[in-house]
Amino acid sequence: MPNAADSVSPSSPSSPSSEKVYAVIMAGGSGTRFWPVSRASAPKQLVRIVGDATMIQATVARLQPYIPPERVLIVTTAALAAETRRQLPALKAEHVIAEPVGRDTAACVALAALVVHRIDPQATMILLPADQVITPAADFQAALAVGVATAKAGNLVTFGIQPRSPATGYGYIEIGAAADSVTGAKDITVNRVARFVEKPDLAHAEQYLAAGTYRWNAGIFCWQAAVVLSELRQHCGWLMDALAPLEAAWGTSRWTTVLDAVYQPLKRISIDYALMEKSARICVVTGTYGWDDVGSWDSLYDHLPTDDQGVISRGQTLAIDCHDSLLMAETGQLIAGIGLNGLSVIVTKDAILVVPKGRSQEVKAVVEALKAQGRSDLL
Repeated sequence: MPNAADSVSPSSPSSPSSEKVYAVIMAGGSGTRFWPVSRASAPKQLVRIVGDATMIQATVARLQPYIPPERVLIVTTAALAAETRRQLPALKAEHVIAEPVGRDTAACVALAALVVHRIDPQATMILLPADQVITPAADFQAALAVGVATAKAGNLVTFGIQPRSPATGYGYIEIGAAADSVTGAKDITVNRVARFVEKPDLAHAEQYLAAGTYRWNAGIFCWQAAVVLSELRQHCGWLMDALAPLEAAWGTSRWTTVLDAVYQPLKRISIDYALMEKSARICVVTGTYGWDDVGSWDSLYDHLPTDDQGVISRGQTLAIDCHDSLLMAETGQLIAGIGLNGLSVIVTKDAILVVPKGRSQEVKAVVEALKAQGRSDLL
């Protein structure tokens, strides 16, 4: 990948202004990784997985007060739009944008950038998933402010996480030379990006961890809407040509019809392939906040409180001589466990999942088997 532009010199006051900064939250999802609690009609961002709020509610909350609800947009699916609006009544209804079909992240980015640019041609936008756990919010907002300052210098910004283990489930970013320091941004670094790396095998992940010059790719981005649109026109012109009719349609009665017409024929392509691996304007911001994409039931062992035996209990549960297990009752039924060790047991009104700790990534095999059996009632 080309070296990032040499003009990176972000600056940020100690109390940065969020004026003209918008957040766009990507909130599609198929409801497979947290089955049986999550379903196609209620994927993980719309259910309560960690804490008392749903994940999308928590995502919006952690942006405030830096980005207020009136400057938050959601890109979701047509099937999930109504529930998303119900869960987020403080958002403008028209800011919940429903993709008629999923066409991967490049289309999502382009769509969001076109809308934000129509709302405010001077806007800087932060793009982030709806289903991550990030704490504390103040540290995250501080990193976002640095990203905004970096983006205002004309760069495309991605956010990296200092690896805690040789994880093989994340993409990696190799960092290059440090960018100029950011005023008031203690412990937050800005680097040019040397390259993006696909999800590695264990041996390479161990090398990346030992090197200290790699970051996990958080899938969070920041850029000026005008800049990312210009970069997409340069590096993925066919996509921008296809979406061009949307600019005039936004805010009119033709929006849904035009969106459906231009989206249906699109090829699927990720923003990484369409832009991030081609542009010469990429920087990575590394902050100090805790981050997890919460990709399976096993990940909850890092986020939910346990008893003295390492047992997580939610709902009506009774654990006798149990260790290192998760008991979650989503109905009024009681889960009683005796002598469980390293098991996750999740009970909903119509399904029970029992899976050993360490194998919860295989839950998608259950979903595939149910699809094959035609059990749409359980999906």
